[in-house]
Amino acid sequence: MAGTLRTLSRLLRITRVLGRHDALFLLEDVPVASTMVSLTRRIFRRTEDGRPGQRLARALIELGPTFIKLGQALSTRPDLVGDEVAADLADLQDKLQPFPFPQVREIIEAEFGCPLEDLYQSFDETPVAAASIAQVHFAITADGQPVAVKVLRPGIEQAIADDVEMFNWLARTAERLHPDARRFRPVESVATFEESVTLEMDLRFEAASAAELAENFADDPTFRVPSIDWVRTGQRVMTQERITGLSLDERDGIIAMGLNPNEVLGNAARAFFTMVFRDGFFHADLHPGNLFVDATGTIIAVDFGIMGRVNESDRRALGEMLLGFLTRDYRRVAEVQFRAGWVPPDQSIEAFTQAARSIAEPIFGKPIEEISMARVLSQLFEITRRFDIPAQPQLLLLEKSMLLAEGVGRTLAPDQNMWEMTYPLIEDWMRTTFGPEARIRNAALGLARSAERLPAIFEYADKAAAMISSGGLKLHPDTVKALARQQSPTPRKRTLMMQGLPWLLVGILGTLLYLR
Repeated sequence: MAGTLRTLSRLLRITRVLGRHDALFLLEDVPVASTMVSLTRRIFRRTEDGRPGQRLARALIELGPTFIKLGQALSTRPDLVGDEVAADLADLQDKLQPFPFPQVREIIEAEFGCPLEDLYQSFDETPVAAASIAQVHFAITADGQPVAVKVLRPGIEQAIADDVEMFNWLARTAERLHPDARRFRPVESVATFEESVTLEMDLRFEAASAAELAENFADDPTFRVPSIDWVRTGQRVMTQERITGLSLDERDGIIAMGLNPNEVLGNAARAFFTMVFRDGFFHADLHPGNLFVDATGTIIAVDFGIMGRVNESDRRALGEMLLGFLTRDYRRVAEVQFRAGWVPPDQSIEAFTQAARSIAEPIFGKPIEEISMARVLSQLFEITRRFDIPAQPQLLLLEKSMLLAEGVGRTLAPDQNMWEMTYPLIEDWMRTTFGPEARIRNAALGLARSAERLPAIFEYADKAAAMISSGGLKLHPDTVKALARQQSPTPRKRTLMMQGLPWLLVGILGTLLYLR
């Protein structure tokens, strides 16, 4: 009872903030909430103008860290909030007032069990960035290395846990009172959100993501990730190599360094393509504050709290779909989505083809530099309600990343289109990964792996044979009866079966023992 009253009290405060910003518009079409929205608008006078998404972003900032993260999550769900609101939320500034240095010192010393001075010979008390989850300070380690130190906000874990508990209550209530909401999987979406922010609150996971991305690009001189100082990294503190460079949207400064913006954009496009299609592991928060370029033209990424993964089958579907759009083969776009299982099989492939055409043709009538593949995918996801397509969270996160990357690209080189740059890369990747040569190569690798297992399988087969001869392997009586009920074979076949059955059982058991 006390928990429910606490939840209702917090909901009242949230409603008041959202109402003051006129940001309750997402609930207007929900029957059980429409009356509340109307009443709230009468009580609270709107204090600011702007697009609905901008007003919602300001309200979420006022509500604090969890709601900022919620806004970032909603920016990946145009199927829920619409394309325009999703785009506005993608620009949500993850900035808050910094917390004082004495708390920073306390957190670091509690994490490592020693004075701060034992770890760093100097430590800037004023943070260079203060976000919803953590803030960053520059420092120099005890052995003289310049680093950036990320420190979690005090009490952030409990604050987010309380808010997630409320989100779960709201999601369950929505599914119970509004059955149509189940298509959007609110309970599952909250669980995904909870998993994401929980990972963000353990900086060791972020450090591991940075290390994995660095390994993936170890041989690429055009893209790199700052190294992790694992000695000074823990659950609530992460220490990373300090980098120097210009933000990727500082076009004039990049030109002043003697770099060609088109070449820099080409490096960025190739890096994004490599993350998604080669590795299936990508940086999902590619705003200008997280992307820098140094004097050599190398792109440097920071902040690995939000990462995405795309499995091989989804990568193939995405590659085919992008090629289909770029070549205006809309039937191919439709077939890819049906084959991937993203569109229910009872829907019309012809109707879906026409929907894809209706979205893309107006866009492709524009000059190449104005074409937005992210917008094409975004609008394609908008038709999910019409075709009863369930949301694909991993693709929505990728769409958000594409939007952010595209925005940076347009600022850096307005006359270029980064997706046009990736066209030959996608084409080559599709051919080398899924073409005839790749199928032969994969088959050969499969046979080689099977051959490697044969000695172990034979070894375990010997053990299985010994079990049979010693009476250690017995069939269940029900299995014996079931075998007896089968149609009797001819005498010749019966003889062959009886001769071969023990060795078949030996082989199966040996394989199972090996795989165990």
